Amino acid sequence: MKDLYLSEYMPRSELVVEKHFVETPRFPVVDMHSHFGQILLGEDYANKYDTGEVVERLKKNGVRKTVNLDGFSGTVLDKMLKKIHPYEGFILTFGSIDVTRLDEPGFAEYVRATIRESKEKGIKGLKFWKDISLNYRDKNGKYISIDDPRLQVIWTTAAEINLPVLIHIADPVAFFKPADRFNERYEELKVFPEWSCGRPGQFTFEELITMQENLLAGNPETIFIVAHGGSYSENLKYVGESLDRFPNMYIDIAARIGEFGRQPYTARKFFYRYQDRILFGTDASPLALNYPVYYRFLETWDEYFDYIPDSCPVPGRWKIYGLGLEDEVLKKIYYQNAEKIL
Repeated sequence: MKDLYLSEYMPRSELVVEKHFVETPRFPVVDMHSHFGQILLGEDYANKYDTGEVVERLKKNGVRKTVNLDGFSGTVLDKMLKKIHPYEGFILTFGSIDVTRLDEPGFAEYVRATIRESKEKGIKGLKFWKDISLNYRDKNGKYISIDDPRLQVIWTTAAEINLPVLIHIADPVAFFKPADRFNERYEELKVFPEWSCGRPGQFTFEELITMQENLLAGNPETIFIVAHGGSYSENLKYVGESLDRFPNMYIDIAARIGEFGRQPYTARKFFYRYQDRILFGTDASPLALNYPVYYRFLETWDEYFDYIPDSCPVPGRWKIYGLGLEDEVLKKIYYQNAEKIL
């Protein structure tokens, strides 16, 4: 028997269990986390897909509306809105602010004017990515914390004009640990070493979580959707405690069914207790739609199944279990909670 490299080892389960492939959801879906622009597809995104064709595919997948998080602002927003026209009623776009300008004179005026102008153009919310605290630096070379007082004008303005803020703050905990034999996402980090955190001066996972708490506590009138399971889907006890503390906090499940689904007992209790605060999302792009596995996870009692296509790097070497949610909970997660916010 020869030795194998870890990358060569692809065991196939011999379990004989029920399988249900759910092509369409039991109820219509509002996807609160998708990307139709440059974040996933690059600046040439407009030439990479036909908007009408994508909309029809989404509808066949049971999607009622989808939230595109790639709006940004100014001419970038104009380009994005032109690309999704005339489907603005189906593809709802969130905008953003260039926070790297926070040291410039008149930053507060720039923020207020840009957000109001973007809302007039049609944005339905604001989106901020992890770059703020993990990559962007101020004029002194320090990483910009998401709870930096200089950014306060953004959250205040969002509350004033009733725009929800979807925010990606922290990555998986394993990304902040050494990429060694003990790291449960080693294979993923080997493919994408740039995803590993821990550069000199960079914030730790714990520091990011503290900033998240400060942001939520300091802006009780602002609705925050904390992306990817509330930043800490590996610890649902903590996420639940945060939801209890902060009535203005919601979470989405985008790109985290791998975490929820490997702890099915804990996750099912969590989904029932916080059914009014959980939003459906996939992190999908027009070139990568993976809705059936989300539906299978939420609707069935299936055991031990794959949560990501074979063509993708494995985030973690495990499989997931379905939650078998009842109709009233499914309705809230699929569309009712989203419609309430939007």
